[in-house]
Amino acid sequence: MKYLIIGLGNIGPEYELTRHNVGFLTLNRLADQEGVSWNSNRLAFTTELKYKGRQIHLIKPTTYMNLSGKAVNYWMKELKVPKENILVVVDDVALPFGKLRLRAKGSSAGHNGLKNIEELTGGQNYSRLKFGIGDDFPKGKQVDYVLGRWSQKEIDELPMFMDKAIDMIKGFSTIGINMTMSQYND
Repeated sequence: MKYLIIGLGNIGPEYELTRHNVGFLTLNRLADQEGVSWNSNRLAFTTELKYKGRQIHLIKPTTYMNLSGKAVNYWMKELKVPKENILVVVDDVALPFGKLRLRAKGSSAGHNGLKNIEELTGGQNYSRLKFGIGDDFPKGKQVDYVLGRWSQKEIDELPMFMDKAIDMIKGFSTIGINMTMSQYND
């Protein structure tokens, strides 16, 4: 069985350690743990791994966040992965820092990366793992916050939350979304 896990983020060193790139950071950590390397491919950095008999494809779109759907749509078709086997790892300002929430579908909630995926894949019926980055910003400063760098306290705690997110990705790919949600969603 094939799975496609998409980490959302923006390419380039200026974005690397920003809150908006938590999808990229999480998949980088998973790839490091599994000893797999990234390849530069069409519209995305890609790699794959085997886990409990599953073939898990990881992608980090190189289209920038707001055009993520272009890469998701291309790789879904290229790899022939059904929509129910895709999972998008995305930052979420509506959740406190470190809170993780797996959903089988839902709205973009104003997130431009998710909005573009919906437009180009035909709707909201795809799974997403929302990674809470908090909302500690003054009114009108959301863009600065999400494109801002992590605080030292957040950097210290980030690996623990990314490891939980990785467990959830592996659960999604093996025991399925419903069992993973009941096991990990608080």
